[in-house]
Amino acid sequence: MTFCEKKAVVLLSGGLDSTTTLAIALSEGFECHCLSFAYGQRHLNELEAARDIARSFHVKNHLILRLDIGHIGGSALTGAIDVPKQRNLLEIQTGIPVTYVPARNTIFLSCALAWAEALSAPHIFIGVNAIDYSGYPDCRPEFISAFEKMANLAVKAAVEGKMPILIRTPLIHMTKADIIRTGIRLGVDYSLTHSCYDPSPDGSACGQCDSCLLRLRGFEEAGIPDPIKYATL
Repeated sequence: MTFCEKKAVVLLSGGLDSTTTLAIALSEGFECHCLSFAYGQRHLNELEAARDIARSFHVKNHLILRLDIGHIGGSALTGAIDVPKQRNLLEIQTGIPVTYVPARNTIFLSCALAWAEALSAPHIFIGVNAIDYSGYPDCRPEFISAFEKMANLAVKAAVEGKMPILIRTPLIHMTKADIIRTGIRLGVDYSLTHSCYDPSPDGSACGQCDSCLLRLRGFEEAGIPDPIKYATL
């Protein structure tokens, strides 16, 4: 197997963070193969956004895997559990919320790892963030480091010494405002992105869930208007 040093799999949810991560990977000269998931989420707005974003960036590939982990349950994003609304920043950053999807990033990264090996792509980009994060344990640097170590013990290409696996997390120590400023500098059209956990039937963001509140705060701190439509603003 011959791997390409500038080839990458990029996890693309359709949200602000993953879109900025894609823009960073492209700005660094990577050939990007985007991976999204129909995982049993309550709405498909984010997948529609991911398609639009991948198309706008003219990426090499955009693969949408059907992987219905919604049957496992345990999350407000996949089941009949109310999405928390109007929480303050302290509440958002305390504990693990019901919007946590059991083992989601572990599952997504495992699929990305398989595709990366098949593509001979040594880099996997994921837009996790450990500063403005919402309490998700699989967004922490410790998790990413452990997964990268496991990945290099798990796949044929790495074990045979033909292709080391690198998990790239360019946003992990950035504030939401810094992420937005970076994306604007790289030409990201944030009107294409979708962040809301509980959008209206017309696709408008609720403006009250944790994800919306962190997004709005980020745009405010960056001094840049948020271009998406909100149902409550």
